[in-house]
Amino acid sequence: MSVQPLAYRMRPKSIEEVVGQEHLVGEGKIIHRMVKAKQLSSMILYGPPGIGKTSIASAIAGSTQYAFRKLNAVTNNKKDMEIVAAEAKMSGKVILLLDEVHRLDKGKQDFLLPYLENGMIILIGATTSNPYHAINPAIRSRCQIFELYPLSTEDMEKALVRALKDEERGLGKYSVELEPGALEHFAQASGGDVRSALNALELAVLSTEPNDNGSIYISVEIAEECLQKKSFSHDKDGDGHYDVMSAFQKSIRGSDVNAALHYLGRLAEAGDLPTIARRLLVIAYEDIGLASPQAGPRTLAAIETAEKLGFPEARIPLANAVIELCLSPKSNSAIVAIDKALADIRAGKSGEVPLHLKDAHYKGAKQLGRGIEYKYPHDYENGWVAQSYLPETLKGKAYYEPKKTGKFEQALAIVYDKLLKNKNR
Repeated sequence: MSVQPLAYRMRPKSIEEVVGQEHLVGEGKIIHRMVKAKQLSSMILYGPPGIGKTSIASAIAGSTQYAFRKLNAVTNNKKDMEIVAAEAKMSGKVILLLDEVHRLDKGKQDFLLPYLENGMIILIGATTSNPYHAINPAIRSRCQIFELYPLSTEDMEKALVRALKDEERGLGKYSVELEPGALEHFAQASGGDVRSALNALELAVLSTEPNDNGSIYISVEIAEECLQKKSFSHDKDGDGHYDVMSAFQKSIRGSDVNAALHYLGRLAEAGDLPTIARRLLVIAYEDIGLASPQAGPRTLAAIETAEKLGFPEARIPLANAVIELCLSPKSNSAIVAIDKALADIRAGKSGEVPLHLKDAHYKGAKQLGRGIEYKYPHDYENGWVAQSYLPETLKGKAYYEPKKTGKFEQALAIVYDKLLKNKNR
């Protein structure tokens, strides 16, 4: 008889057991409220692999006591769905976790829709693709859409410790001793994928010979072997990983190609592609920004290529992106501008939307096609006409201050200055 993997055995049986995703399953949050009120609706959960989509679905089922079935939109056929539908007719309600829901073909979709409409099947679609782009509108309109995020190191460690202590489902029957840094490596090097971390932990425990006293000692080296990812050299506070990421961004911001490549190498050696990808995209828009607008799309293309290649080849497009970002002109004008706008909003400085910008249907007002006394810029020479857009309380407020470090933003600055002069005549 085969033993199910640790990650499968440790799936939560109730919504309270879910690790992470507090914005959805925490006390008082939307999914927690739905479960508590027993008012479930179909939903789509999307995010990277191994962050809890299946766990949340099984926890919802465990918390509500409804029948729980799992199918795959690609590998399971319409007949499999008919079986689930027949069970729903008999029991009154079935929770169906449908993996790769974005691959649902028209025949299966048409079969499911009536059951989603009458609530007999509660669909929980799981996908790594953005549902707003990848999922058919007919399915999407019948579902709540919830985004899941990669788990933090603290969440990952919590899941690992729980597995080590649980004697019924986990590894609690073993006497396991972890070298300082080993648990942290399992948590960090798995890139937020709790499934990968748990199964690597189980492999480490089951493949390591016990000591004379019967305890199993898991070193950082064993953790590296079981995850097939190298460990960072952490300092005594365990901040080495974050220090490398910080140094990586600051080196690119400071246009030091060699230092940036060094820190990229350290991240690549650890196999930490999710961290590299996220950090490069942030840099492309935060630090290079409008000085070289095409750096963002080219960085994304390099990341997508790296993800398709995987390591070790992924290092090549990533290095291309890093070198370009280092040597690109830099501008943080966009992040500075939006942060100024947000600061005003958070301080309560919002104000009423000007009447001429409100929807033409506002309070049954006379419809003039494009709004009340609204001057349509396309009707004017050069596509511009003087009129107020900011709320009266913020009139004259300027958030954007262009930098002239790149040709593109220099051109934007000329247009911006001209508009401001015409506006202030």
